[in-house]
Amino acid sequence: MTAPLLVVDLPSMLYRAFYALPDSIKGADGTPVNALLGSANLILQAVGDHKPRAVVLCMGPDAAAYRVELYSGYHAERPEMPEGLVGQWADAPAFFEAFGWKVAGHDSLEADDLLGSFARLEAEAGGRALLMTGDRDMFQCASDAVTVLYVSTGKGMQEVTPEEVGRRYGVAPELVPDFIALRGDPSDGLPGAKGVGEKTAAELLGRHGSLEGVLEAAIGETRPKLRASLLDSRDDLLAFKRIATLQDAKVKRPRDKRTDTKGAAAAARERGMNRLADRLDPPDRT
Repeated sequence: MTAPLLVVDLPSMLYRAFYALPDSIKGADGTPVNALLGSANLILQAVGDHKPRAVVLCMGPDAAAYRVELYSGYHAERPEMPEGLVGQWADAPAFFEAFGWKVAGHDSLEADDLLGSFARLEAEAGGRALLMTGDRDMFQCASDAVTVLYVSTGKGMQEVTPEEVGRRYGVAPELVPDFIALRGDPSDGLPGAKGVGEKTAAELLGRHGSLEGVLEAAIGETRPKLRASLLDSRDDLLAFKRIATLQDAKVKRPRDKRTDTKGAAAAARERGMNRLADRLDPPDRT
């Protein structure tokens, strides 16, 4: 079996690591390195487990402008980046490029869009992709060629396949944007259709095949409150689906490249992560 491409949602990993590890973990200059250290450990775990042909880390703006234009509440309630993360965020590209990993960014599209674009390109080339993220929106990418490595607190790294998406949501991966539109997504500020939860969203999509099909059939819905909810929020729901649907970031397929453990160790040691550095490039004790 060919080695997969590992594609990482770097903002997701940085935030997760920042809150999982104390900011008392500092470098030689006294600045926090907890987010960088925790992210490195998570990604190295995936590298060790899956032996990818290359690693791509994706970054981008928190909220794509077109998504905010579609719905002003998108990401509106998200807090400002914590002060202790700002410097680490800026340092992340240089730090992780020292590992031999590609850092891909985009001016107008989000990291999620890049992950989806790399996954699609890899699948079209006959390869396999692993998408490492803490964002369930990425479940829409699961396929025979793409597995989502879902990182969640207390549960480690779970492999999410199309079958697992169906078990969790009751819909196929390609219907995840439709499902999000109906159910809503509090983390993104999308309210969904009033009174529609996961079970109702899955049931409606199972009967009508898509959000558009649900809306076309809404006038015949026998549950009065649900009928009113769907009819009253039609335009918003269509906008939510567009927001949840990943966009093509026009990426290029990366070449094979192994992790540079010596370069990674040097970058880690430079930032005071001596235990990580010693693990990556053990010192000669002879």
